[in-house]
Amino acid sequence: MIYLDYQATTPLAPEALAAMLPWLESQHANPHSPHAPGRAARAAVEVARGQVAALLPAGGKMAFTSGATEALNWAIKGTTGPIVTLATEHAAVLDSVAATGRPVTVLPVGPDGMVDPEVARATILPGTGLVAAMLVNNEIGVIQPIAELAEIAHAAGALFLCDAVQGYGRVPIPAGCDLVAISAHKIHGPKGIGALWVRDGVTLAPLLHGGGQEAPGRSGTLSPALCAGFGAAAKVAAARGEQDSAHVARLWQTARHLLGEMWTLNGSATNRYLGNLNVRRDGLDVGRLMSDLRDIAFSAGSACASGSGRPSHVLRALGLSDKAARSSIRIGFGRMTTEGELMTALDRLRAAADAQRGAA
Repeated sequence: MIYLDYQATTPLAPEALAAMLPWLESQHANPHSPHAPGRAARAAVEVARGQVAALLPAGGKMAFTSGATEALNWAIKGTTGPIVTLATEHAAVLDSVAATGRPVTVLPVGPDGMVDPEVARATILPGTGLVAAMLVNNEIGVIQPIAELAEIAHAAGALFLCDAVQGYGRVPIPAGCDLVAISAHKIHGPKGIGALWVRDGVTLAPLLHGGGQEAPGRSGTLSPALCAGFGAAAKVAAARGEQDSAHVARLWQTARHLLGEMWTLNGSATNRYLGNLNVRRDGLDVGRLMSDLRDIAFSAGSACASGSGRPSHVLRALGLSDKAARSSIRIGFGRMTTEGELMTALDRLRAAADAQRGAA
């Protein structure tokens, strides 16, 4: 199996597995217990917290959560006032803002997937409570002007929430954010754990009620194993940042060359994370393509929306027709992808697409 679906999830780093194993095999104490084993578990959690926070803006408090979906729900539902967000946001944001019952304004994006800051400036007015935007889009990889959007939000007196799930550990997170949601399994950590970073001075209503174990107000017993795995993955991401970035850039160039002119890039060619390649080809039957290439893992869109039968709301927001959106695929690669694997997969993918055209 050649794995090219890094936006859905990443392979677990060996360092993360090694950090988790002791807490799964023999060290089972509750990190919120006052006895010696509990204190040892708590110490492991705090080491992990420091490792994860090292890739976040300075200051503030960081609460571990069950994942980015919980973090985003908490950030959105824990604030007040009208909300402004983008048409290309993840469902965890769009569905959550809809569920609040508060006034919501959804900003459009251009054909390149980018929001126009001047449109944002004309929309984010005094009285707005929260502005929410994704750093790196999970479907098309574009990088939004987060620092500028945060500045616009603050000028209107609003808080700014950054969904940094796809960007954390890959691209810098701008310092102007008030709330940042992240996830471990996008950076070679374990599934089932994420975090919400909260700037000093920002208060949120709790999403979960109970013991209030995490300082910003999140209740629930933490898993030392998951925390340790997240921390180890973040430590490796920090140490390998330049190396990983250079590797991804080389893979991007290889992929663009191999696919050629028959494939059209979805989203900006310049303002993007290069480990995400979302492309379309006229007349492509993506379902047939995936069936023909069952030993290559790639995506027809967001893993969270797979099987819905609906065309991608992100691609539709770019102005693509349903037909064009359904002829698009997402190829994701990263640290553990070899150039040979990518070349083999893309040669086969291109041949299968050519065969469809020849049979038409």
